[in-house]
Amino acid sequence: MAVAKVSMSLDEDVLAQARERVGGRGVSAYVNEAVRRQLRRDALGEVLAQMRAANGPVAEEQMEEVRRLWPGPDDEHASRPA
Repeated sequence: MAVAKVSMSLDEDVLAQARERVGGRGVSAYVNEAVRRQLRRDALGEVLAQMRAANGPVAEEQMEEVRRLWPGPDDEHASRPA
């Protein structure tokens, strides 16, 4: 795949943390993967918006069931599917 050089500005603390994780020479690949991941999230958000526009919002009862089956990381006591 072709690569293009760009110049960008990052918050100093963000750059320092990235360098700690990947070293100075791996920052470009790290940023590239972060941008790629954000593009996928943006595309998913667009699909979800289209689905909401076509079908309306998800019913609260269904959302409660989803939250019960797939709790977040802070939900220690939520039930898990068998």
